[in-house]
Amino acid sequence: MPKLFRFTLIFLCFTALVSAQEKFTLSGTIADQKNNETLIGVNLVVQGTKSFAVTNEYGFFSLTLPKGEYTLVISYMGYESQSIPINLNQDRKMDVKLKEEGELLEEVVISTQETKTNIRKPEISVNKLSVATIKKIPVVLGEVDIIKSLLFLPGVTNAGEGQSGFNVRGGGADQNLILLDEATIYNSSHLFGFFSVFNPDAIKDLKLYKGGIPARFGGRAASVLDIYQKEGNNKNFQVNGGIGLISSRLLAEGPLKKDKGSFLIGGRASYAHLFLQLADNPNSAYFYDLNTKLNYKFNKNNTLYLSGYFGRDVFDINQSFQNTYGNSTLNLRWNHLYSDKLFSNLSLIYSDYYYGLNLDFVGFNWESGIKNYHIKYDFRHYVNDKIKLYYGVNGIYYEFNPGTIEPSRDDSAINFRQLERKYAFEPAVYLSAEQKISDRLNVEYGFRYSWFYRLGASTLNLYENNQPVVFDEELKIYEKATPIGTISYGRNEIMADYNNLEPRLALSYELTSNASLKLGYNRMVQYLQLVSNTASPTPLDVWTPSDRYIKPQIADQIALGYFTNLKNDAYSLEVETFYKTVKNRMDYIDGADLIANEAIEQVVLNGEMRSYGLEVLFRKNSGDWTGWISYTLSKSEQRTPGRTPQETGINNGQWYSSGFDKRHNLAITSSYKYSKKWTFGANFVLQSGQPVTFPNGQYEYQGITVPSFGLRNEANLPLYHHLDVSATLTPKKKGKRWQEEWVFSVYNLYSRRNAASITFRQNQNTGLNESLRLSIFGIVPSITYNFKF
Repeated sequence: MPKLFRFTLIFLCFTALVSAQEKFTLSGTIADQKNNETLIGVNLVVQGTKSFAVTNEYGFFSLTLPKGEYTLVISYMGYESQSIPINLNQDRKMDVKLKEEGELLEEVVISTQETKTNIRKPEISVNKLSVATIKKIPVVLGEVDIIKSLLFLPGVTNAGEGQSGFNVRGGGADQNLILLDEATIYNSSHLFGFFSVFNPDAIKDLKLYKGGIPARFGGRAASVLDIYQKEGNNKNFQVNGGIGLISSRLLAEGPLKKDKGSFLIGGRASYAHLFLQLADNPNSAYFYDLNTKLNYKFNKNNTLYLSGYFGRDVFDINQSFQNTYGNSTLNLRWNHLYSDKLFSNLSLIYSDYYYGLNLDFVGFNWESGIKNYHIKYDFRHYVNDKIKLYYGVNGIYYEFNPGTIEPSRDDSAINFRQLERKYAFEPAVYLSAEQKISDRLNVEYGFRYSWFYRLGASTLNLYENNQPVVFDEELKIYEKATPIGTISYGRNEIMADYNNLEPRLALSYELTSNASLKLGYNRMVQYLQLVSNTASPTPLDVWTPSDRYIKPQIADQIALGYFTNLKNDAYSLEVETFYKTVKNRMDYIDGADLIANEAIEQVVLNGEMRSYGLEVLFRKNSGDWTGWISYTLSKSEQRTPGRTPQETGINNGQWYSSGFDKRHNLAITSSYKYSKKWTFGANFVLQSGQPVTFPNGQYEYQGITVPSFGLRNEANLPLYHHLDVSATLTPKKKGKRWQEEWVFSVYNLYSRRNAASITFRQNQNTGLNESLRLSIFGIVPSITYNFKF
């Protein structure tokens, strides 16, 4: 009893001493001094301590420290650092404006540098790119392209030159969640992959999560590309834009009420088709898009945002065939600060992807697409100097239109037909904590719990043994099963449901003040499937929900990395290795018919996928010459074994290279500031050729030579590589406000004819099979004029 009494007394004294050490909270926002644009990812370090903070997506930060006097060091690449003395004897709010050091036409510069705080932060497999850096990368036809710039990062490839989308760590383009101001973008390309839908003038920040994905994200199996638009200048009105060879852009921004609210509106359009018309060419292909954003700060605790995007592509052949497709998004957001420790964001989001086809020569129109209505409520709770909590709820309602067919003229023989619409609902909750375990160890851990409901009204086919695909043991092939009945479901009646726990973990262990080891694990569940038989998504591809037969994809990934800054952060090195598995990856039987197929379950099987590799990224962050070298050694495979011992499975049940497998991937990009007027840039890309299936023999049938094919993806296209260069001329200012620059670039300097595809056909003269190599680009020079006033 005396020992227990002494122990209790000691414990109470210790508690009293700890409580006596008063703690207070320092919070606020960090913004650009010139235009009041909030800055994302600003580093705040308390000098002489291990305490730090990073501003969130809205420029907000919160630090809880013991009572005392401190020096707060604020740093952000492209801006002058600030050291601010703080006497923290009560809770304080502090809004800081940073002065820009950026060059001309680089108003928003987001750091690509891994600073010491990034070393400590439990964040792995994440890449950030500055808009300024993206603008320096030479691209085809002179159009700055955010998606193409991602291809210079380790672990990121595409399906080939001029192809749309991107692949992350061996995953498909459909496994990437692409967000623009939190709204889903279903097709990220213009002109079938030549350009991306993102206007770089309107973009504020972008971040690519390849692994270690935070619990607030879900719904895709490979990666998350999180992009935010600029908010607009709430101090002064300004205009900037650019004029290129085939497209131009213009963006205006200014205050709704000075220091309280602002607007932004920007547009792009291509006009190469106008030159075709001058040459009496009846064909055309063009795009246009519009970005807009409004925001208003009612008081220090409440800010309202309204942002939107609208884009369309039009492809027309002789006015008898017209293809129109594009994305539309709208997001209404309310930021509310409950206290200096609790930040919240409520969003109402609408996304729409539309695909239209007008076939006037046969007399019908085709429409398809996907819409979603999304509500989400997120909280950031800065509990104390050691723990931050992130939690929230969200729900997405989907409406799928697989196809609407209607006659386009009175004499058409086509009757109206509506493929059965599909509906689904996907709610989720999440909770995660970022915790400072010790001076060296920081951990972020948590979970996401998701549900998915496939809803009516719809009719479900029934099959014998619940198998919509049957195996012919005599011919050793898979065939469509014949339905033995149907079940009809009413509107919003549940046809199938799933629920999954998605754990997340990331940790950082600081080896020294400039180096750390990081470990990350995440499970992601994807309930939507893209019906496509190409390695690169096309506008005609159709999204479909999981149901009784098509199972959700479940991805598990683990990554381990070493991160270090060298010579006072002048250089940085990142080395990561990863291993990822995906269950229920959809695979197609041989001869699968995907277009306008109302029973897609009859041509697909649930398989599995795996990828693994090593990534290296070495960067030079400062000086007149900057840039990076990235290299990836990886493997991506998939397999669909037989369901019974008698079945052969796809590809004889063996692992085979996926269409996204690129064994070697080397990218080098650099920028050299020669003088105040001239800056030069160059990049080089070298990749293994895309896996393909080539004929391994031939036979004759009724006098026709027919090629025969072996196992899937046994061959590869030739090695892919090209060198691009650019030069930027910044003339002297014509006035106090007018700024301009000329960008000269050459894509594929030595005119490498990279194979986009190799097809086989029968020679009409000899009757023999021959191969045909398709190359999209040779050498492509371009010039762009950019301006701002």
